[in-house]
This record gives sequence, C-alpha cells and structure tokens, in this order.
Amino acid sequence: MRLMPGLARAQVTMYMPAAHASTLATYDPRTAVSAIIVNWNGREHLETCIESIRQQTLSNIEIIVVDNGSTDASVDFVRARFGAGVVLIEHPSNLGYGRALNDGIRVAVGRYLVALNNDVEVAPTCFAALVEAADRYPNAAFCSPKILSFFDRSVIDNVGHLLYLDGLSRGRGRLEPDRGQYDCSDEIVGPSGCAVLLRRAMLVDVGLFDEKLFAYCEDTDLGLRARLAGWTCRSVPQAVVYHKYSASTTEYSPLKAFLVERNRAWVAVKCLPLPLLLASPVFTALRLGAQAFGVVSRRGAAGQFAAQHSPGALLAILLRAWWAALRGLPRAWRERRMVQRSRRLSVLDSTRILWRYRMGVREIALKE
Repeated sequence: MRLMPGLARAQVTMYMPAAHASTLATYDPRTAVSAIIVNWNGREHLETCIESIRQQTLSNIEIIVVDNGSTDASVDFVRARFGAGVVLIEHPSNLGYGRALNDGIRVAVGRYLVALNNDVEVAPTCFAALVEAADRYPNAAFCSPKILSFFDRSVIDNVGHLLYLDGLSRGRGRLEPDRGQYDCSDEIVGPSGCAVLLRRAMLVDVGLFDEKLFAYCEDTDLGLRARLAGWTCRSVPQAVVYHKYSASTTEYSPLKAFLVERNRAWVAVKCLPLPLLLASPVFTALRLGAQAFGVVSRRGAAGQFAAQHSPGALLAILLRAWWAALRGLPRAWRERRMVQRSRRLSVLDSTRILWRYRMGVREIALKE
C-alpha cells in the first residue's frame, strides 16, 4: 500500500464537535479509500487489522483509528508501531460505536469510506473488489463483503444482513459452512457494520450513524434510512473479511443483549413502514415465544445466554430494555417524522422490499 503525501497528517486528532453531513461531499481524489477502525481496548487485535489493510492490492488507502478511551495502551501501540501512517483520533472515554465512526468519517479524505471493527482481518484484494463494485453500481449506498469466521475460515460470519420484521437484524448465512452459496453478487437488504464500504453521497443524503444507539443496530438503522431514500445495498462476496465475532464484548454479554433489544425498538419506530410498524408487536410476540422455547431447549442465542447466566437474568434485561425504549419513544417518534418525510419510496414499495428480504422467526430466535 502506498500512502499519499497528504495522508501523513497530525498523528493525534482530539475530540471534535459534530459537523453537518453536507461537508462529507469533499474528498481527495488521489485517495481511493479511507478505512475507519473503531477501537476500544482492542490492542490485541489492532496489528492484524491494520497490517491487513497495509497489504491491500489497492493503492492509496488512508487508515484512521478512532480510539474510544482505551485503557490497554492501544493508543501508545498505534503511535509506536505505525506512526504517521495512521491518523489517530482519541476520545477521552467510550462515546459509542456510532460516534466513533462518525468522527472518523468527518476527517476522512478518501473517495470511499470503509467502516471496520478492530477485530477483523481484510483479505488482500478486498478493498479493490469493493471499490470495483461501488463504481459499477452507483446507486449502491453500501457494498458488503463476505465475512468469514477468523478462527474457522470455512464458516460464514455473515454476507450482509437479513431483517426480522420487528426491526431486528441477523447476519445472512451466519454459521453456515461456506460452500459458495452466497457467491453471487446481488442486492441485499442491508450491510453488517463490522465491515462495509460506504458511499459519501448516501451519507450526505440521509445523514450519519445514529449516535444515540451507542452500540449495535447502527448498521440496520442507517441501512433502512438509505433504503427508504431509494438507495440499494450490494453483496460483494469477492471481497473477503475474517471476523472474530463479538471479541469486544463477548458473544452473550448482558450489555449487548440490552442494547440490541432497546435499539431494535427505536429502529423499528424510526424506520419501519407504517404497515410493518403496526404489525411489529405481533412479530415481537412470535419472536419472544420462539426465544422462550430456545431457553427451555438451550437453542439459539437466548438459550445460550440463559445457559451462561440464567432465564431470570434474560427476562430482567428484556424488561430494562423495553423500559429504556419506552422512555426514548418520544424522541424516536420525532425522528420517524424526519425519516419518513425524506423517503423517496412509497409506503407500499418500501414494505414490499422489506418483506422480500425478511427472515422467519426460527432463523432469528433458534439459531446462534
């Protein structure tokens, strides 16, 4: 990878206030991609992640690391190991995944933006394949790579997302053996935020990641907002990423369970077309029934969570999440009005699209 002279900027950029999304239209045409890595106490992952970006066949890549108040010497490591080859943004505390991505996006100079978790390794031709697809499909807001398990590279982590009709999303193909069944580059409902190419024009159009979600479901929220505005999402299986699933929080973390359920409700209120929003309590009831069966039978994420903690702990987390979601409902409803005013698809067309890419209750509730 060759760094352009303009990329050797100040090594540390301190906390910056929010900027209007329209400023994102400006970029350096010499820089093909800005890779934005969000880090929180991920020192053990950073060298693999950054080195894999430095080994890309695509030239002229800017690397940005946004550190969310790490206490594990992540910042010192990046400074010492990569110097001016990495633009480093330091947050004084953990401000959340969406905030970190947004601050990285605001300083990025690349024509395209690639959001990355710190616990990924990027295959050498990945960025070239993503850029080629983005150039070929100018209406694609997102280009989503094929993401495989870091530890067993014959197993799929996800190839984009599927949507359950109460606003919850899940990786398409998650934990399936990779037999090439997703190797067709096609349209999908939305990307996984762990590794995705973002188009600047889409961010100017619909805005940045929702920082109030803090962590989880930001990708679903932005993906649905872009969908309603008429953008698409492309699967690019020729671009491959390897992911250490939930390495930052552990897979069955109580905090993760709380944030996913709370944020899912807010995303549904903000983004679902009215027919699906009205029907979403029914879909949630079906999901909860299936998850209750999963707890009893030790199947799915709910069953594994209950095995590691307890059924009572899971119920308590759900109740806390619903109470928090309810308290945030007025704000979510105000944001819904803005989102729905900016949509370009009719209610019928947007409902049809989400129905087409829906997943069943067994997929969401009874698979890990």
